[in-house]
Amino acid sequence: MELRPIPPVEEILGPSPGRLLRRRIFGHTGLMIGGILLSAIILFALLAPVLSPQDPYSQSLTTRLSKPFWHAGSTWKHPLGSDHVGRDYLSRLLYGAQISLLIGFCVALISGVIGTALGVVAGYFGGRVDMVITFIITLRLSIPFVLVAVAVVGIVGGSLKVVIIVLGLLLWNRYAVVMRSATQQVRNQDYIPAAEAVGCSTTRILLSEIMPNIVNNLVVVATLEMANAILLEAALSFLGLGVQPPTPSWGLMISEGKDFLFFEPWLISIPGIALFILVLAINLVGDGIRDVTAPENR
Repeated sequence: MELRPIPPVEEILGPSPGRLLRRRIFGHTGLMIGGILLSAIILFALLAPVLSPQDPYSQSLTTRLSKPFWHAGSTWKHPLGSDHVGRDYLSRLLYGAQISLLIGFCVALISGVIGTALGVVAGYFGGRVDMVITFIITLRLSIPFVLVAVAVVGIVGGSLKVVIIVLGLLLWNRYAVVMRSATQQVRNQDYIPAAEAVGCSTTRILLSEIMPNIVNNLVVVATLEMANAILLEAALSFLGLGVQPPTPSWGLMISEGKDFLFFEPWLISIPGIALFILVLAINLVGDGIRDVTAPENR
């Protein structure tokens, strides 16, 4: 009788969950492209003190409006040129990445906590609790966001802290709507009544049964709102109501360069392209994480 070799365990049981997850991650083109771009921007922001050729706040009128390296007559002292008061553009671009990432992360965290808490509570309990929270969400949606943000920042005064607080307190509605809908879908699954039947507390059900099954929706909304917060900060800074000079901000750089649009268009195109790449990378990462962590793909 011929003895056959025992096949590997992986052939019998199939690939491990960790290997399947790695395959999904590295096989998702959008997630890989977005992850590389976002990782590069984060790395440049963290290494800004090392990579910056000049002090981003140092002014020199003798070298104002120096050309970037691809223009004739440029100098490597300012690889991406200098602005209207002679500040190095590459240095301000690198430090501006810190501002954009800080605002995006903090706003997404503040608004995410508020909106997720309201949405999950409304979706799980339903009834009058759902009615009250739905009324609050409807009330927030009826308020013109940009007008309120501009009014508040204009009254209180523009600064980094004010922009983060205002955007964080106004951008929670999308979290609440999506989390409420996702929680209602999960609430009707069989494992929720089963957990209630064995005596699990409400807190345990919300944290152990509800949240793991809606976290992919939360990630998508968080990335969208993070990108949205970065764009809104740039818009407020462009209007002079966001981050104030001389703090390096990509929106402020675009605002300061608009007066030279027809003569030095690179003053706007460089921070504009950087803003586009950052927002694109965040959205690609969010979509990729949603696809990888979706319950049907586990």
